[in-house]
Amino acid sequence: MAAKKKSSTPQDIRNSKVHRDYLVENTFEAGIVLSGTEVKSIRAGKAQVSDGFCRFNKGEFFIYGLHIDEYAFGNINNHIPRRERKLLLKKSELKKIERALEAGGKSAIPTRLYFKEALIKVEVGICTGKKLFDKREDLKKKSQMREIDRVMKEVRVR
Repeated sequence: MAAKKKSSTPQDIRNSKVHRDYLVENTFEAGIVLSGTEVKSIRAGKAQVSDGFCRFNKGEFFIYGLHIDEYAFGNINNHIPRRERKLLLKKSELKKIERALEAGGKSAIPTRLYFKEALIKVEVGICTGKKLFDKREDLKKKSQMREIDRVMKEVRVR
């Protein structure tokens, strides 16, 4: 029997800044409208979600600031790296997001870009910005957990 081939595509492209700077309340899985060269570029792992944000425009939900590099083997019909891309959601989900954003103090930020079988999906989080003291508390908790793990590791070795 032949061994299974490992997939060369990245599992997902994450926004590392989201959980540091924001408190994520809800997440929604959205489809995204892409061209062929964009899909090939994402499969090669040439995308960045960290500067992205989502906004309503004429009743439709768009993602801005998502950077997808031009496809290396593309021709003159290659895509524009930073362009607005439409997100595909159910009407009920769109209404929930719109209500949350209209309430104020919240923003829609993409947390990750990933493959679901053959489709590319975007996880959009409804986020509230963290204050400086919230970030400090998170750092304290993280260091305490690291210390506990270190002590537990020493106890197991003995």
